[in-house]
Amino acid sequence: MTISASTSTSVSMGVRDITLAFGANQVLRGVNLDVPRGTTTCVIGPSGSGKSTLLRTINRLIEPDHGDVLLDGRSVLGDNPDQLRQRVGMVFQQFNLFPHMSVLRNVTLALRRIRKIPEDQAAALARHELDRVGLAAKAEARPAQLSGGQQQRVAIARALALQPQVMLFDEATSALDPELVKGVLSLMADLSAGGMTMLVVTHEMGFAREVADRVAFMDHGVVLEAAPPEAIFEAPEHPRLRQFLSQVF
Repeated sequence: MTISASTSTSVSMGVRDITLAFGANQVLRGVNLDVPRGTTTCVIGPSGSGKSTLLRTINRLIEPDHGDVLLDGRSVLGDNPDQLRQRVGMVFQQFNLFPHMSVLRNVTLALRRIRKIPEDQAAALARHELDRVGLAAKAEARPAQLSGGQQQRVAIARALALQPQVMLFDEATSALDPELVKGVLSLMADLSAGGMTMLVVTHEMGFAREVADRVAFMDHGVVLEAAPPEAIFEAPEHPRLRQFLSQVF
């Protein structure tokens, strides 16, 4: 089943010459990347290449030293971060669910506190999103009663409940047991097919090959090559990308 993106119109996203250093450690070195409206871009590369840090600068969890983040061509670095995160949802490697709250309360929390939606309306929106991710029956469960894959789907429902126009996924399956990965990747593929604008940091090369419209390869804080998946995987140009692929396949 294909999941439609949202009632909100999808937007294009771009980063321009993003740089970021932690002390003497230069993590991002002038990153440029475009994600056209309604498409999925997967970012691949070795550990420590700056992939996760890039997503955090886009969502204003870390402020870049230099450069710009654009939504539909407009800079968002001056926006209120909470308002920005309603437009740009993010799913992390760790689920970050509150263990003392039910699944439903975890999903409604941001709706009530950030968007100030009344509790009954927030609950209805949350139940709709839980149904979309196949967890309507688990609304009253606590996170500890769910598998890792189910917890990650709750985290995705929580992000979708805010009706974002763009979704960022940061290694969303890397903390899961192998048998649980497929369900989460399938949900992400459905979101992509439904027209959600998505930027996905992943080590799942099969997902990148099959689902992405474009794949960007990062190394040492720079995008060295970005192209459709068939070009990246079948005819890589940059020698560092060829070396990376030879090690992962």
